[in-house]
Amino acid sequence: MIQTKNLHKYYDQLHVLKGVDLHIKKGEIVSIVGASGAGKTTLLQILGTLDKPSQDNGLELRINNEDILSMNDKTLSKFRNLNLGFIFQFHQLLPEFTALENVCIPAFIANRPKQETEIEAKKLLDYLGLSHRINHKPNELSGGEQQRVAVARALINKPAIIFADEPSGNLDTASAENLHQLFFKLRDELGQTFVIVTHNEDLANMADRKLIMVDGQISN
Repeated sequence: MIQTKNLHKYYDQLHVLKGVDLHIKKGEIVSIVGASGAGKTTLLQILGTLDKPSQDNGLELRINNEDILSMNDKTLSKFRNLNLGFIFQFHQLLPEFTALENVCIPAFIANRPKQETEIEAKKLLDYLGLSHRINHKPNELSGGEQQRVAVARALINKPAIIFADEPSGNLDTASAENLHQLFFKLRDELGQTFVIVTHNEDLANMADRKLIMVDGQISN
């Protein structure tokens, strides 16, 4: 599902990723842990095609059997929208839109029909226990509810892979635990692959595989 070879990233003279080799299988939940500055978020952004690796000999990045490095920006944007979902620590909901409208946005970007999209969005929000909140704006929702709306938004295009960066970092203990259980439920029922950067040890240890990053590399 995801394969990298010799992944490097430089920011000027700062060498953040130092030859990361990685293979993540379909339907796997993988957590990435490590100290601040180890390169976790940089790796997640490159795997999620939000950033590009630095050119290096033997560099390879394949997602869902597609060569990501050969794509132009337009092709890459379309691939990202249709195949990848993102959940962030700060839910990034648009404050002027309702929960339903926020969930629909990635599908509208993909030019999916409005009626079909809204039906699918309502199903997702119902699945996540938010059917009674669909017309509420983010400031009318609790932190846990906002994060579940963000999960629904990440799922609307039925992506093969969900990338999550500290998804429960701003949630209370009960909401965080519910969100963690939800990831496994989604994987079991919908077959999605999850790559999760987290400082939450409980979530990290629940994953099928825990990768530890140390100084820009994955420690064995």
